[in-house]
Amino acid sequence: MTAARAAAGRGGRGLATYAVFYLAFLYIPVLFLPLFSFNDSAFIAFPLTGFTTKWYAQMLADTAMQHALANSLKVGSAVALLSTTLGLLAARALTRYRLPGGGAILGFTSLPLFIPDIVLGLSLLLMMNMMAVPLSLYGVVIGHVLICVPFAIAVLISRFEGFDRNLEEASLDLGETGWMTFWRVTFPLVLPGVISSLLLTFIVSFDEFLIAYFLAGTEQTLPIYIWGELRFPQNLPVVLALGALILVASCVLVVLAEWLRGLGVAHQHRRVGA
Repeated sequence: MTAARAAAGRGGRGLATYAVFYLAFLYIPVLFLPLFSFNDSAFIAFPLTGFTTKWYAQMLADTAMQHALANSLKVGSAVALLSTTLGLLAARALTRYRLPGGGAILGFTSLPLFIPDIVLGLSLLLMMNMMAVPLSLYGVVIGHVLICVPFAIAVLISRFEGFDRNLEEASLDLGETGWMTFWRVTFPLVLPGVISSLLLTFIVSFDEFLIAYFLAGTEQTLPIYIWGELRFPQNLPVVLALGALILVASCVLVVLAEWLRGLGVAHQHRRVGA
């Protein structure tokens, strides 16, 4: 018994060491992004020459960046709303009804996650050219919805699982219609998952590059703008400043989305336990 505990302890310490090294390998390089964004020199090298915020000032004064940011915000907002709406309906159907081939349907909707973005972007580009559809931000929204719906479904299915159907049945028995039952009973209970889905799909759309690169035409989203600026070495510090802000904003939104999703699941488990 003692030997087994010792072996388990060594295994736990080994796993913890592996996790620390893995996280360090993954995130330490990312930390250099905000570090060099405050460097006074335009050259990315140690030692740092001084502290400055001038790169952030130049970034905020760049009208092309502001236009690209506005495009990304518009696309991300539209994609978040469409993806979450479609994901809500799909998650509701997959968890509420016994659909023939429900597992196959779920796997099919998740297929865009396993197709390389460059293949998906090229396929959409060819399809839009054959249909004589002009390249624009509308095409980017369509492409992003394809890759964001699986994320929305995954988040919302976890919210619908374990849902107490007695609440809906009680509402129907009291004379409410199915539509009003959904809005007054079901939707408020799944609202944390909806908000989490909105945040997560917005982040995925906002950060996506390849599909936007193929479908945006003459318009630019923020990732496309950053890609274009990387051709000019003198603009690299400004790009680092922009990347640092995007990194912080993305981390905050991801943490908020996961917190809301976890809050909703915990609340649901308490209701089921009660």
